[in-house]
Amino acid sequence: MFLRQFKYLVAVADEKHFGRAANKCNVTQPSLSSGIKQLELELGVPIFLRGRGQRFHGLTAEGDRVAKWARHIIAHCEAMRDEIDSMQNDLKGNLRMGAMPSMSPILPVVLEMVRKRHPGVKVDVAFIGNEAMKIGLDNFSLDVGITYMDNADLGRRNVMPIYTEKLSLLVPDTDQYEGKTSISWVDASKQPLAMLRPTMHERRFIDQVFKKAGCTVSPKIESESILHLMFQVQFTELCTVIPQHFTRMPGLHPGTRALDLVEPVVSQEVGLFWAEGETMMPMASAMVGIVKSLNKSGELRKRLGEGGPPPSASRKTAKR
Repeated sequence: MFLRQFKYLVAVADEKHFGRAANKCNVTQPSLSSGIKQLELELGVPIFLRGRGQRFHGLTAEGDRVAKWARHIIAHCEAMRDEIDSMQNDLKGNLRMGAMPSMSPILPVVLEMVRKRHPGVKVDVAFIGNEAMKIGLDNFSLDVGITYMDNADLGRRNVMPIYTEKLSLLVPDTDQYEGKTSISWVDASKQPLAMLRPTMHERRFIDQVFKKAGCTVSPKIESESILHLMFQVQFTELCTVIPQHFTRMPGLHPGTRALDLVEPVVSQEVGLFWAEGETMMPMASAMVGIVKSLNKSGELRKRLGEGGPPPSASRKTAKR
């Protein structure tokens, strides 16, 4: 058995198409098919379901298990190379990270430290939900994940806290909200709202808080983009719920201001997740080192302005 045969198998399983898998592996389709057939002969089991033509018909039960082992073998071989590079203070390769969309403004601080410590590392960030993150960590297509600790259904994982996320209500900077620094969830429910879609984790959490406060909401606009919702507030009369760190990273749009959401004050802890195992993969180890440094210095929490007053943008829009 050769490593390239396992790579052929994983490529077909991912692409669900022999031709695309061959292109991904930079080989001809006959070479890829020959390598997989040789692997089947050595293992003594069929890996793929056979049907008419050369179309992909799926994996056999044995093939599914072989594919899982193939992913482990490939990941450990890549980790071995990374660890050797790391021993020579020259870590190279791809750091594959999954993250929730609301964490996008935080990542520049974290990834800047990765680039400084490990200039040979290329970072690939995928903004995905918890289910996709769990699959990625399981099949080694992700090295680490950054998501909410309390409600993360990622299975058995190592985890390290990074920061605490609180919530604010982003409102137009008009006379209606002048002088206010906070607003209750009940009063927030009475504002014209733009919100994330109900399928998103952040929206489900917000709905739970509204319910706990004894109220429900009926948003005027729903979207999967927090940035789009912030534009709605900037240019219309709508309000939206945002993570408090958005008020500083990336910062408020002109004509908007942020009010602390109170009664109740709620928060979610955000953490770094990586696979359990006797040996920590080098890319995960690199990220753990970065987060440890941030936690020790408190740099990230300082940048997020924890404990500071809610900011507002520089100018006020016309009264609506």
